[in-house]
Amino acid sequence: MTSQRYLVTGAAGFIGSHLSEALLAAGHEVVGLDCFTDYYDRSLKEENARNIDVRRLDLAEDPIDFSGFDGVFHLAAQPGVRSFGDVFPNYLRRNILASQRLFETAARDGVRVVFASSSSIYGAAESYPTPEAAVPAPLSPYGISKLAVEHLAAAYARSFGLDVVVLRYFTVFGPRQRPDMAFTRIAFALAQDRPFALYGDGTQTRSFTYVSDVVEATIAAMARGRGTYNVGGALEASMREAIKQFERLSARTLDLREQSAVPGDQPRTSADTTRIREELGWEPRVSLEGGLEAQWEWAAGRSSA
Repeated sequence: MTSQRYLVTGAAGFIGSHLSEALLAAGHEVVGLDCFTDYYDRSLKEENARNIDVRRLDLAEDPIDFSGFDGVFHLAAQPGVRSFGDVFPNYLRRNILASQRLFETAARDGVRVVFASSSSIYGAAESYPTPEAAVPAPLSPYGISKLAVEHLAAAYARSFGLDVVVLRYFTVFGPRQRPDMAFTRIAFALAQDRPFALYGDGTQTRSFTYVSDVVEATIAAMARGRGTYNVGGALEASMREAIKQFERLSARTLDLREQSAVPGDQPRTSADTTRIREELGWEPRVSLEGGLEAQWEWAAGRSSA
């Protein structure tokens, strides 16, 4: 494979750090950008960025130049469905404004972009498994912001020739996952013998997708993707099913504290991955059990360090 020079935004984050490491392992040159917000643990961000050339940059305001790069992986974003209220301006700035500036620069410099969108754009979907052609109905400002960025990408493609591929990730998990995500909170609650707050009744289901599968799909999209693709795990499971798996792996019982559901949280996600399978030859390879085992081992090791 010919070595390429790639830029990864959000490179100190969960998926961005795994993607950057995979690109480096394949012999590519990688430059990472991250604004190192205080959204989650600074030490984890630093751990993620340890083996990557990550430059501190705020896409919403700092000058950016993509000349000399063969492609941009745009993963930087303000994440999380808890996006109502006072935090909403962060989603406008870090998702919509930052992405608009990135697309404008990439179109100007003639650089291909893979944009990481989200299954949150579907909201209460009209059908399951949900295909890319489903009518979006996001339930949270986060989902709305991701859908707005998809529209921006399409507008820049039409008007300025932006070469862009959109990937809709479905609930990515694995080692170094964000601390606010349920699987990370479960793993550390078990490792540190702390209670776990379960939001909702635990019957919510997701197309859980292991991070290495997401990385493979993202790299394939840069190489030969066109349009929009779902990236989702083969197995749909509920939170209670995942908790049972964690308890079995840890040989411990979770101290479960049920809480009210979070406004904007989707009751179900289920990915129709027909298009990405047929066009890119991608399919998820890591089982939920195998992925949870890797995430548990990471959390247990970090807790004992």
